[in-house]
Amino acid sequence: MKNSRGMLRCSVAFCALTLGGTAFAQAAPEPVPAVAEPAGEAVAEPAAEAVEPPPPPTFSDQVAAGKLILEVRARYEGVDQTKTATLTDDASAFTIRTRLGWETAEFHSVKGLIEFEDVRQAGPEHYAVNVPGVATPPLNGADKAKYPIVNDPDVTELNRAQLTWTPSAALQVTAGRQRILLDDQRFVGNVGWRQDEQTFDAVRADVALGRFKATYAYVTHINRILGELKDWDSDSHLLNVTWSPAEALRLQGFVYALDFGNSAVNSSLTKGVKASGKTWVGLYQLAYNATYAKQSEYHGNTPDFDLAYFGGDVAGTFDIYTVKASYESLEGNGTRGFTTPLATVHAFQGWSDAFVSPGGNKSFVDGIEDANLSFNAKPRFKRTYFFNTDILVRYHDFNDQRTGADLGREWDVQFTAAITPKLSIQLKYADFQREKTVPLGTATPPASRTKAWFTLEYKL
Repeated sequence: MKNSRGMLRCSVAFCALTLGGTAFAQAAPEPVPAVAEPAGEAVAEPAAEAVEPPPPPTFSDQVAAGKLILEVRARYEGVDQTKTATLTDDASAFTIRTRLGWETAEFHSVKGLIEFEDVRQAGPEHYAVNVPGVATPPLNGADKAKYPIVNDPDVTELNRAQLTWTPSAALQVTAGRQRILLDDQRFVGNVGWRQDEQTFDAVRADVALGRFKATYAYVTHINRILGELKDWDSDSHLLNVTWSPAEALRLQGFVYALDFGNSAVNSSLTKGVKASGKTWVGLYQLAYNATYAKQSEYHGNTPDFDLAYFGGDVAGTFDIYTVKASYESLEGNGTRGFTTPLATVHAFQGWSDAFVSPGGNKSFVDGIEDANLSFNAKPRFKRTYFFNTDILVRYHDFNDQRTGADLGREWDVQFTAAITPKLSIQLKYADFQREKTVPLGTATPPASRTKAWFTLEYKL
């Protein structure tokens, strides 16, 4: 015991001498030797104050944390169409479209969105608004029958009002008035080119499981581009399924069962498949797609018909340049052609929209074949207030699908650029020239026309 106490005293003395020497070397006052604490006793630490977690966000918090939707698009459109006894003047339309809305932040996996849309003419009303191909007076007044159609009527409406539930990365459900864009919008889209957007009152489910994706929508109402007077009641089903095993191969199957209570002639059942993909060959990117579909009568559409669609294209891209060759064939039987009443048809068969028919379809009673070639360039030219330039030139050659007769040809040219990240400009031109004479038994092609647009668009 005495030896233990002696060793303890020596250890304490050695520590004190060591600490003292170190402190002296640092020119600091000599520390007081530490007193050894009795064995088994610990110094009590002051208890840390408990930090309460912040309260979870409330519904009102998530509404306030949302984002504003603001878009303004001003456009001038001019149309020069072959004159008739009734159609005596050119059309000119200056319109402004405004969208204002709010999208909430997520609350218990649910987000809400509401958006209003207003379209107003901002100059003289030297244009007609009407369903293409009908003989009825224009919707904006019988005195406008002397002008070609520019389908951008004055309208203020609820554009979108939807709830989106996302319980997991594999499932999203959207209910309400919404925008539906399927694939390249060849069969279902929002007709975004016109000022009054097409939206859908629907319940939609999107599923994503690895390389598999599927979209199903049940649609009860179609809010079309001519305002509420020309909307369609709907009992329609949309299904699009995609499997993407590789970048070079993407396979799709689709079924669009369209039933419109107040537009039975546009009801149809369309089933189809599509293959697309892209790959690199050295410095060149090659892309392709091929689509085949069959269309028949459905529910309210009583006449029997069975029509086919085929579309395909191949494209090559090098650096800033892309060249694409495309072909489409929409079958016709002499009384009816293959139709796509919910499509964004402006993007297909020429920007002049010469072949637009009642229901917003681009079709022809004899069917139509469109072989077209396009060139696209994205120059690297960049200035503070001028960048992201894009130039597109396309040539179309149209033929009668049933008889093979030449129907006409069209040139399309477009230039777009950004002025700021939120403000862009677009210049666009289309020139359709119909074939002056067609063989006996071939339906008469639409009238020749040229169209020009200047668009200025702001998106917040």
